Amino acid sequence: MKVLKTIVAICLLFITVGATAQNKKDKEIIADAEKAKTTLLAKDKGLDKFFENASGYAIFPNVGKGGLIIGGASGNGVVYENGTAIGMASLKKVNIGLQAGGQAVIEVIFFETDATLAEFKKGNYELSAEASAVIADKGKSKNANYNDGVIVFALPKSGLMVDASIGGQKFEYDSFK
Repeated sequence: MKVLKTIVAICLLFITVGATAQNKKDKEIIADAEKAKTTLLAKDKGLDKFFENASGYAIFPNVGKGGLIIGGASGNGVVYENGTAIGMASLKKVNIGLQAGGQAVIEVIFFETDATLAEFKKGNYELSAEASAVIADKGKSKNANYNDGVIVFALPKSGLMVDASIGGQKFEYDSFK
């Protein structure tokens, strides 16, 4: 009986430590997402209308992209509904085509309606192959419009890459609940 209690205690300790480590990582990503939002708004004040009016959005503060013919991208982000963080998301992309270099970007995806946000929250969401991002810069958001209820803005942070496509990105979503 004593051995069983010890095993149960050890298992609970591992679960608690694992959850605490994940919780710390999530908190860091949330803090980075808030900084990324501030950076995006400083670059283009017009993005404010999207943050205020979208049903939801996902901010990926550190998307790494790289490739030479074969390329990829990945990052972790925070999903917001009506301005409140509701979960975490991951982004992955693998592609083949004309591309060269490496780059770090901030990416934000706005969902125009509750239906498009709900579709994202189902998990296994994918941007269509022809999707591309609007580069966040002074005044660029002024004439930007949703396409199928979604619009994506990207802001290069560092590096240089000849590729602005975001089509084919796949996302997973995990609710805080």
